[in-house]
Amino acid sequence: MKNNYNGLINIYKEPGYTSNDVVARLRGILKQRKIGHTGTLDPDAVGVLVCCLGTGTRLVSDLTDHTKEYIAVCKLGITTDTQDMSGRIIADRTNEPYPTAKEIEECARAFVGDYEQIPPMYSAIKVNGQKLYELARKGIEVERKARKIHIDSISILDTSHLESDGEFTMEVRCSKGTYIRTLCNDMGERLGMGASMAHLTRTAVGSFHLDSAITLDMVEEFVAEGNLEEKIVPIEEFFRDLDMVHLKDECIKYAMNGNPFKICDIADENDLEDETSKDDLYEDGEMVRVYDKNNVFYGIYKYNSKIKSFRIDKFFYQKEE
Repeated sequence: MKNNYNGLINIYKEPGYTSNDVVARLRGILKQRKIGHTGTLDPDAVGVLVCCLGTGTRLVSDLTDHTKEYIAVCKLGITTDTQDMSGRIIADRTNEPYPTAKEIEECARAFVGDYEQIPPMYSAIKVNGQKLYELARKGIEVERKARKIHIDSISILDTSHLESDGEFTMEVRCSKGTYIRTLCNDMGERLGMGASMAHLTRTAVGSFHLDSAITLDMVEEFVAEGNLEEKIVPIEEFFRDLDMVHLKDECIKYAMNGNPFKICDIADENDLEDETSKDDLYEDGEMVRVYDKNNVFYGIYKYNSKIKSFRIDKFFYQKEE
C-alpha cells in the first residue's frame, strides 16, 4: 500500500546537503513525489528546514513568509567571493587590530530594523532569467538591486574568540529573504575590516524549533517502525488561531468539493434562535477552519458578508483512494 503523508515535518538539515537534496531524499524514503521545502539553506549550513508533505505543499509560500532565527559565527578580517568561509578569499586584513566587543554591539544595533540588503552573487536569485550563482561560477558579476528586509533583533552571544581568532557569535531574528552571510559581510564593512560567515545554524522557522527537528536517518527509522505520523504536524495546526466550525451532515458535500456554504449549514450554531442573530456572528473576511462531525479537516473558509456565505480560501481535503 502506497503511503500518502500530508502535513509538515521539521527536518534537521545536516551539512553537505542542499535543501533540494533533502527533498529528494525524503521523496525516496517516503515514496511520494509531492514534497517541498520552505526556505533554502546553504549546503554548509545546518538546522531547521520545514518540509511540506502532500496537501501540506499548499502551505509552502505561507511558511516561507515566517520569521526565521539563526545563530551565526562571523569571521572578521576575511572577505570572500561567496561571503562565507567556503569561498575564495579576496581580501585578508587579519593582521589588523580587531574591534572591541562594545564596537561589535554598536555595529549590530545599526542593522536592526528595515535594512536595504544587496543579495550575494552566489545565490539562486534570477537576473534576466539566469541564476546569480551560475553567472558567478563563470566569473561574471552583475548589478543587483538592494531588497528591503527586516531584522527584528541581533544578540551578540559570544566574543571570547575575538582577540585570538577574530570571531564572534550572534543570534539573528529576521524576515524572509535575509542573507545572513551578507549581514556578516556588511557588518565587517561597517567595522572597517570586512568579514565572512564561518558557520550558520537555523534555529527556528515560525513555531518550528531546533529542539524538535529530526534528521533524515531518523525519518527512515520512523518509517521502518511505522510511527512517522507522530512526527508530522497536521496541516490544521498551522491555523490553530482560527475558530473551528463543524458542518451539518447534509452539507458535507459542499465542503468536499470546496463549494460555498451558509452560516445555517454550521452544526455548531444550531442553538441560535434566528437567522438574523446568526448573520451577526461573523465579520466580512473572517476565516474559520472547517470540519465534519468526525473532525475531518476540509480547509480554510472566508466569510463574505455581501452574499452571507463562506467561500474557500485554502482547500486541503483529499479523498481516500
